[in-house]
Amino acid sequence: MIFGVSTASAQEWQTDFAVAKEIAAKESKPIILVFQGSDWCGPCIKLDREIWNTDTFKTYANENYVMLKADFPKRKKNALSEAQTKVNALLAETYNKQGFFPFVVVLDSNGKVLGENSYKKTTPENYIKELNAFIK
Repeated sequence: MIFGVSTASAQEWQTDFAVAKEIAAKESKPIILVFQGSDWCGPCIKLDREIWNTDTFKTYANENYVMLKADFPKRKKNALSEAQTKVNALLAETYNKQGFFPFVVVLDSNGKVLGENSYKKTTPENYIKELNAFIK
């Protein structure tokens, strides 16, 4: 039996920067890098629920962005692998020196910063407009 994967409903989050850059270059898409604390940061959880997990955003992102997540969970049960923790720490050293959470960085396919955003109480449509404003 073959299982079909519906891309419209499942937006793929990358966790490897090199892979994200490769996809971005191949598909001519910007990278949306999200720094979050999935199990302790209230605004991160809201951003997840109110923006990232909406059908509106997922459908749009699937067509227009490469989504890259750098998660920094605090609870042991949510701990990432040591390798992933190191990868995320390196991303933070480069793109989130202040340690803001949530922190959304719009990058081109080479990893150049185009713009930055965070949590805002807004609609997915407006959030998309804000992200797109950084993309020339």
